[in-house]
Amino acid sequence: MASVAVVRDRTARLCLTGLLVSGFGTSAMWLTAGIWVKSLTGSDSLAALTVCAMWAPVLVGPSLGAVADLVPRRLLLITVNLVMAGLMASLLLVGPDHRIGALFAVLLVYGVSGVLLDAAEAALVARAVDARLLGDFNGLRTTVNEGMKLLAPLAGAGLYARYGAVPVVALDAVTFALAALVFARLRVREPAGPARKRARRGGTAAGIRLLRGSAALRPLVYAGALTMLLAGFNGAAVYAVVETLGRPPAYAGVLYAFQGAGSVAVGLLAGPLLRRMPERGFAAAGIAVFAVAVGARALGGDAVALAASTAIGAGLPCVLIAAMTAVQRETPDAVLGRTAAAANSLMTVPNAVALAGGAGLVAVVDVRLLLALTALAGLVTAARLGSGRRVCRAGTEPS
Repeated sequence: MASVAVVRDRTARLCLTGLLVSGFGTSAMWLTAGIWVKSLTGSDSLAALTVCAMWAPVLVGPSLGAVADLVPRRLLLITVNLVMAGLMASLLLVGPDHRIGALFAVLLVYGVSGVLLDAAEAALVARAVDARLLGDFNGLRTTVNEGMKLLAPLAGAGLYARYGAVPVVALDAVTFALAALVFARLRVREPAGPARKRARRGGTAAGIRLLRGSAALRPLVYAGALTMLLAGFNGAAVYAVVETLGRPPAYAGVLYAFQGAGSVAVGLLAGPLLRRMPERGFAAAGIAVFAVAVGARALGGDAVALAASTAIGAGLPCVLIAAMTAVQRETPDAVLGRTAAAANSLMTVPNAVALAGGAGLVAVVDVRLLLALTALAGLVTAARLGSGRRVCRAGTEPS
């Protein structure tokens, strides 16, 4: 019923719709960009760099998040989507000699836009949606995101294979424009001028300082960062797992599909569970499920591998949902954009680092040992987070 209440809330519904629309185009373009570069250059390295270009701005997420505290967030959502619609459309006008350079430049801006949009949306939703529904909103947001990742890349790859890059780029441009129209319909009360001036205090590092000093937020965000590090090692091992199953590399797509299905399901359950469990308990339970599933992958067998992938998809988002919900509830509005961006960066960057490092480890360490060590580290993280003393809303230890 709470999920229904979220959908009935006009602000939450429009934000989810904007995410659904733009997320479809983004997920389609994410895969297509690499295929496009590979087909134009024949270089695997350049194709892999397309993902790096979109991820790189996350490294400066706390600084970019400050923009969401300094300008009206509704205006930022509209403007960024319109700018991206124009940039994507401009790729269709670039000649063959400059196409690769232009594509990488646009992808870099793409990454910047993602950080800005996430920070602005998180801050706007926290101000406009009932605090009791934030867990449901973040769960539904996960469901929408993961649902798009299941469907859109296949649609983008299919369009590219049949018609080339033009329709995929055009689709992405249109989805950005439609998202801007959706956000233009938002009716929210933004902070007044004096509040904007107060938001300038503390600089771009204000969000990091708040996370570091908060007894309520720090354990969740740090546990999320460590869990995403472990998720990167698990992701790097997926092709080795496929090989132990005696399956072709394309079977990794099946495992990812089951993982996505698990994430879609937990997104629908997150809100009700967060009303029955403290955020730290919900996050710890999810990390434990993730860890046990990673360890189960070492056992082998198709049925076990598919069940483990589903459990990984269900367990992994829990700490991310819990952390962002806590950030939205605990953070003053004046620094919420910076804090949300800082939390996202701290929990996202380790995953990219571990994916790169894990690729090297898989080459020298038996995959079963790597999965077992990853599972053990996950269980320790879950135990430490779950056994920590409860903290008050104000972020201080109870007496």
